[in-house]
Amino acid sequence: MFARLVRFSFGEGRHADAQALAEEIVPLIASQPGCEGVTAFGDDSDGEYGIFVLWDSQAHADAASAIVRPRLEAHFSGKIHGAPEIRLFEVISS
Repeated sequence: MFARLVRFSFGEGRHADAQALAEEIVPLIASQPGCEGVTAFGDDSDGEYGIFVLWDSQAHADAASAIVRPRLEAHFSGKIHGAPEIRLFEVISS
């Protein structure tokens, strides 16, 4: 099993941007083969947000990335502070 963690900052007062991203991206990720669960999270007080996804395999995680990443980057374009942190981890225990 693998976990993808995406962290990014919209900055304070940008909850609507995070909500719009979550409403499009969460169902898109959930519909991809091998997705075991997806959660969007954040802190409105400092504008830090993220997405956490569990995948059954690295192959499924990589295949989904090719579909999801362009849509994610469209939401980020001109809106986030700094570069997003996007990492794939092997799950040690769950």
